[in-house]
Amino acid sequence: MGNTTTLLIPTQHPAFGGHFPGAPVLPGVVLLDEMLRVLEDSGITGAWTLSSAKFLHPVRPGETLAFEHEALANGAIRFSIRTVGMAAGTLVATGTLTSKHPTHENGDGHEAG
Repeated sequence: MGNTTTLLIPTQHPAFGGHFPGAPVLPGVVLLDEMLRVLEDSGITGAWTLSSAKFLHPVRPGETLAFEHEALANGAIRFSIRTVGMAAGTLVATGTLTSKHPTHENGDGHEAG
């Protein structure tokens, strides 16, 4: 895959408090939020729709993750998140983000570009 950013998930991340006491797991929505932050830091901005996502492995406090992404020919972004370190390469999540483009009708019921 194209670009990679490595990120340490802090042991004291606030999401661990409620997910789940005694066996903390980072919620998928936090992973998606971090992926969007990585894209923004890479200069890829815009509004995105989550076209697909698979969460394949739990993320525990203190894990380091590699956020990878690549632009597709249709403008979508394919991403994957993998572990780094002792369990290096374990696939945590994959998915595709599609750019949101507002559509406008041209008066006859058809969308105009």
